[in-house]
Amino acid sequence: MQTPFEGDPRVAEARRLRAETRMSLAQLRTHFGVGRDTMAAWLWNEPTPEWTRRPNAKDDLRAEAVALRRDGHTVPDIATKLGVAKSTAYLWVRHLPLDESSERARERRSEHSRRISETRWEPLRQKRDAERAATNAAEAAWVGELSDREVKLLGAVAYWCEGAKAKPWRPNNCHAMFINSDPCLIQLFIRFAELMGVDRRNLKCRVSIHQSADAEVAGRWWAEVVGVPFELFRPPTLKTHNPSTVRHHVGDAYRGCLIVEVPKSRELYWRTEGMMRGIASATGGEGDASM
Repeated sequence: MQTPFEGDPRVAEARRLRAETRMSLAQLRTHFGVGRDTMAAWLWNEPTPEWTRRPNAKDDLRAEAVALRRDGHTVPDIATKLGVAKSTAYLWVRHLPLDESSERARERRSEHSRRISETRWEPLRQKRDAERAATNAAEAAWVGELSDREVKLLGAVAYWCEGAKAKPWRPNNCHAMFINSDPCLIQLFIRFAELMGVDRRNLKCRVSIHQSADAEVAGRWWAEVVGVPFELFRPPTLKTHNPSTVRHHVGDAYRGCLIVEVPKSRELYWRTEGMMRGIASATGGEGDASM
């Protein structure tokens, strides 16, 4: 279909001037003395010159988004790194599908799940931890000072739970030996032994620890706990390390167990046995503490 301006040399000239001289539309209308509609008709279907396009302030970010996408980053990752909306990041990189290995995909899903879980549960964890701390503080205050009698009773129970005991096939093997990894229980037992007439300096202490750990460092730490010079400690008992076993007690916090033996402790054992018989009787038990 032929337009009213077909063959008009001014049309070709207007298009040339627009492309080559960068004349604005207003300048072209003034130059040719035509109106807005006429000039629009002359330039119909004429591609917009590149020089009329304004630079986009986010062009650099767009290029960085594309580079991140090619490196395997997800749209949420890109949006977070560049500080833009997820919708913007998606528009920039939607022409680039994410090509990632199954391992990286699993890692990404795992990390995403972890972040969601932390966001959801962290307030509840904080509330739980605060309640736990408050309960601990209240119960510790309730305990207050302990009398010597109370310490003896607690020490007897602790020993009967964790200490070495005579067996039916060795009923007269009455030797007091206490082993534990909890410094609070170790200190309780030593205080109990002292109240029962045992000199702390006569205790025989040694560390039981895996051979992959530092036995000397652990031993010096336990020496500080019990208030006995490390030089008086016996050689440690080293447990064979099995690499195939999954152990959680590792690292600097792992100090093994402390074994505390009381020499010439037959009478101490008998007295502890009697205390447990009395405790069992007082609490409605049979009063038999032999097992």
